Amino acid sequence: MPKEFKFPDIGEGITEGEIVRWHIKEGDKVEEHQVVGEVETDKAVAEIPSPYSGIVLKINFKEGETVKVGQTLFVIGEEGEKAIAPKVKAPKFTAAGAVGYLEEAPEEEMKSASVVIKPVTAEPQVLATPIVRNLAKQLNVDMTKITGTGPEGRITEDDVKKSVETKTLPEEKAPAIKITKKYDMWGYVDHMPLKGIRKAIAKHMTESVRHIPHVTTMDEADVNVLVQLRKQEKVKAQEEGIKLTYMPFIMKAIIAALKEFPLLNSTLDEENEDIIVKKYYNIGFAVDVDGEGLVVPVIKYADRKSIFDIAKELQELSDKARERKLDLNDMRGSSFSITNYGSIGGIFATPIINYPDSAILGLGRIYDKPVAIEGKVEIRKILPLSLVFDHRIADGAYATRFLNSVMRQLQDPDKLLET
Repeated sequence: MPKEFKFPDIGEGITEGEIVRWHIKEGDKVEEHQVVGEVETDKAVAEIPSPYSGIVLKINFKEGETVKVGQTLFVIGEEGEKAIAPKVKAPKFTAAGAVGYLEEAPEEEMKSASVVIKPVTAEPQVLATPIVRNLAKQLNVDMTKITGTGPEGRITEDDVKKSVETKTLPEEKAPAIKITKKYDMWGYVDHMPLKGIRKAIAKHMTESVRHIPHVTTMDEADVNVLVQLRKQEKVKAQEEGIKLTYMPFIMKAIIAALKEFPLLNSTLDEENEDIIVKKYYNIGFAVDVDGEGLVVPVIKYADRKSIFDIAKELQELSDKARERKLDLNDMRGSSFSITNYGSIGGIFATPIINYPDSAILGLGRIYDKPVAIEGKVEIRKILPLSLVFDHRIADGAYATRFLNSVMRQLQDPDKLLET
């Protein structure tokens, strides 16, 4: 009996996705759990597994087209069957895991094997790699208006860049190009649609600020010893193919401090008026995705992992984030988060908490600073820290003591290697 595989409601505010590529065609035989394609949402690029074995009777969307939640992606059946359309009636659903679900038409409604599924209204086909698509989104380019010069008409990075050059011409000289440049009373302005990662970030940040009263406390950690230790351990890490940054040490320092001050590893249940103190330590870290915005992958159970284990996972998740290949589960479950604006030169900031966490630690740029030590001035390596916390859960004194604990851990980093 033919079964329809629909694009599922996977939560996280996702309402649609774009077909990146199909690994199948109509008439192909597929096995259960076989990856049949890839779909890109504003969160990540995810693989589409087939929930059943059978013959692909119908594919309703082409590569580059957008599918809405609930629309049928493809139909699976037995050899010799044809895709059919049941009468409109309350559907019967068969679960198929977290990725999707199948709708099975009642037998009494399968009147004719010659009835075909109504065609899906499709957007123009666009052939391009995820990197090119991300570039087009960043430059606000409508890819359906571009003629690809790559193999089989694929759109290249040069095609996107050239379209922007054309787009910047005055409107009267390029009437065929969709212009987003407009006038206000002072001159030209660009109208950029809020979409993709940036739209998801805007929604999440607004939700965080609406729920949480943010308060920031700042301090500076002397990391002279840490800098030397990291330099020493970096050589060992390279021998194992691992890039060792300061982040694993900082995560370990945070975990030690959270065990002393557990309220900052919690969530406030507003409905039931409970503070939910978490006994696990899942640390989220912000990654810049090609200038589009930040995503926050999560190192799960970081307290159970060594410095080198964390460094390896940081590297893998960062690469997946920049390639838009993160699974949604990679970004769920954080209990505390870190953002490193120091990597681009910042010193202090007031980050927004990764809701529903209760705190986030901002890392500034490590710099040389003259410090008075036992009556003498020495040049020390200083790490600026900005802790933003939920004032409903913790007071300033509690948050400051937590930050002091983080600083103590960083000033004696040898212990962090032992945990």
